[in-house]
Amino acid sequence: MNGSDAPASQPATTEAAAASGLLGIGAAAEKAGVSQRALRYYQQIGLLTPCGCTPGGLRRYSEDDLARVARIRQLQELLGFNLDEIALLLRGEDRLAEKLALVRESLELQQGLRASVEAKRQGIEGFLTDLDARIAKMRAFVAQLEADQVAAGKE
Repeated sequence: MNGSDAPASQPATTEAAAASGLLGIGAAAEKAGVSQRALRYYQQIGLLTPCGCTPGGLRRYSEDDLARVARIRQLQELLGFNLDEIALLLRGEDRLAEKLALVRESLELQQGLRASVEAKRQGIEGFLTDLDARIAKMRAFVAQLEADQVAAGKE
């Protein structure tokens, strides 16, 4: 698509998309080296989901989306996979990525829980140290009172 084919409102839209780091379908297709039709077809068959849409329903593509298109093209051209095979492979990769994200999230939660428990443990240790000091003082006081009572009984 050349500049003369673009609607008058496209420069503002392109500037807004560029500011957000997202590309419209035309710019994304050009950058990825595929047609806009291919991007729409990849979306239709579930190989690609644009990271966003404008309020008007225009697709917006991120660098990650473009990397996925490049992966699709590599699998097609270099390895000769058909789109069904690519869909199967990408679903597996997506599941692995989701699992990895869940495991990382779980790890982060576990580390936060450990830090919380450690802070409580330290608080309890401080409390026990204080309690032990109070018990020692009370024992010394009891011993003093008993000694005073014995001394009073001898008189």
